[in-house]
Amino acid sequence: MKDELIYKGEAAKNAAFKLTTLTTEVKNNALLKIAHALQERADEIIEANDKDLKAAEEKGMKKAMLDRLKLDKGRIDAIAEGVRQVAALPDPIGEIIKEWTRPNGLLIAQKRVPMGVIAIIYEARPNVTVDAAALTLKTSNAVILRGGSEAINSNMALMKIMQEAAYSNGIPEGTLNLIEDTSRETAVGLMKLNGYVDMLIPRGGQGLIKTVVSNATVPVVETAAGNCHIYIDGECDKKMALDILLNAKVSRPSVCNAVETLLIDKKIASEFLPEIYRKLSENHVEVRGCDRCREIVPEIIKADEQDWYTEYNDYIISIKIVDGIDEAISHINKYNTKHSEAIITQNKEKAEKFLNEVDAAAVYVNASTRFTDGFEFGFGAEIGISTQKMHARGPMGLEQLTSIKYIIHGNGQIRQ
Repeated sequence: MKDELIYKGEAAKNAAFKLTTLTTEVKNNALLKIAHALQERADEIIEANDKDLKAAEEKGMKKAMLDRLKLDKGRIDAIAEGVRQVAALPDPIGEIIKEWTRPNGLLIAQKRVPMGVIAIIYEARPNVTVDAAALTLKTSNAVILRGGSEAINSNMALMKIMQEAAYSNGIPEGTLNLIEDTSRETAVGLMKLNGYVDMLIPRGGQGLIKTVVSNATVPVVETAAGNCHIYIDGECDKKMALDILLNAKVSRPSVCNAVETLLIDKKIASEFLPEIYRKLSENHVEVRGCDRCREIVPEIIKADEQDWYTEYNDYIISIKIVDGIDEAISHINKYNTKHSEAIITQNKEKAEKFLNEVDAAAVYVNASTRFTDGFEFGFGAEIGISTQKMHARGPMGLEQLTSIKYIIHGNGQIRQ
């Protein structure tokens, strides 16, 4: 375990120095070759993925989580398209963000540079393997990936294909690394790989995030789980509200931008809640609710305090009737993970109030929380959704994987 971490840490560190000399053209060409190779070798990837799916089913993995793990031709095409979009994006490396001249004649510039070596610990999401590789390569960073055991065959197949495509097209060996030992010890070891790792990004549920934040000695960007809310205001378009709710809950319930709690204004709860319950039930969603909800729809399962904190990652939703927008905002700010929150309303003043007072990385008016995604935001792909407030917040695209360097030009100045 330790030997693999050190070996790949050293390889990544050595590659990081070489990556700073690569041109945008070389990086983009390698990315396009990766995208082509992924599609050309899709059968190889699917065969490896089938092994993971079979093992996960035997272990009793939930249906929604199996969906996260599954790769098919369509998903591989989408992953490859994400890589091509990253290639098409402007290269941030070397950008002069701003420059100024001091009274003593010193010309100071702020230049965008790579982080160096980025490590990522994640769970059963093989698409992350490709997204992370593409984004880090574009930003001239080396990467060390440590995925979950559930996706190890898929991740190894994807990494092998990407390494062969990248290294044969001008990318230094050691740029792309996958830790193949999926024991807990490798995860903890990576969290403490000081001297090699410049930034660690965890992607997964609350348990993983908490473990990383508590144990890491390398710098961490916190990407929290998604306990996302939708508040349906009394002044809403009910058809719009229902369409958005179903999209946010049902389209992919296992992802972090899926809605987990619905808050509904008491002014419309009596007439609207039965229809909401019926539509959710038709889509096989288990509904849990407060006592006021159960007075209107007795079939709703009683929710407890823990439900308001829970990211279900499943066909389950909790519902609470609130006395208006102030209670909705208060509930969200108490229980959310600062990921994505939405209000459905036709009242502009309430919309602005919600936007200003809700504490989250992404706040929506009349749109699904499912849009919190690097691809949807135009970043090509993302490496995670940061819910902290330092360095990066929201979908982490190219700029969020860079640092800055001050470049100073003088003509003999000395400090008095």
